[in-house]
Amino acid sequence: MKKRIKKHLPNAITCANLFSGCVGIVLAFKGELVAAAYAIFLSAIFDFFDGLASRVLKSFSGIGKDLDSLADMVSFGVLPAVIMYQLFLQAHQIERVSNWLNFIAFLIPVFSALRLAKFNVDTRQAENFIGLPTPANAILIASFPIIISNHNRFYTPYLLNPYVLPCFVVIMCALLVLEMPMMSLKFKNRDFNENIYRYLLLLFSAILILFFNFAAVPVVIFIYIILSIIQFKFAHDKVPG
Repeated sequence: MKKRIKKHLPNAITCANLFSGCVGIVLAFKGELVAAAYAIFLSAIFDFFDGLASRVLKSFSGIGKDLDSLADMVSFGVLPAVIMYQLFLQAHQIERVSNWLNFIAFLIPVFSALRLAKFNVDTRQAENFIGLPTPANAILIASFPIIISNHNRFYTPYLLNPYVLPCFVVIMCALLVLEMPMMSLKFKNRDFNENIYRYLLLLFSAILILFFNFAAVPVVIFIYIILSIIQFKFAHDKVPG
């Protein structure tokens, strides 16, 4: 009995990720964007713990990796796209353009699918990522409706700008499939020198979120990208020849 539970627990957590994503999509289509955003955060928690459970329990099933990608496609691909589409609708509509331009939001699941498919077959991504991880992109988008609901005067004019939103979608889609190394948050050990960039990210994130709450999320994602670039540029420069 214990062996069966051990075998299926990671996949059960992955299914919880998928369930949360499905509920979030319904909420987003109903216009309840803040609740839909929290569904993404909940899915991200499940996504973290299914991998952790697999490693701790040493339970790696044949379908686990594919199931995880399918769940991520819904929770971190389709759901953030629906939230983004609703933000397009809330923004000022450009006459004879917005009716079609709004659908650019659904490039997010297209490029998320490409990102996840690459991850499943790319042996270079065993320890780190190539391209922005889909959960990072989804969490960034999830922060937008919460920031808007808090009437943030700095972000809101940009988050509901019909010219900024399409540019944002194109940039994030490019980052998802860009051949750029991005650090994983998996700690193999506690060695400070090996994990210095991870520790810096966690430190900056804790401080920013403590003072700015969800308004800090876009800055945290930006710091994550910058630290990843610095880490792998430094590692490349250290390689002789």
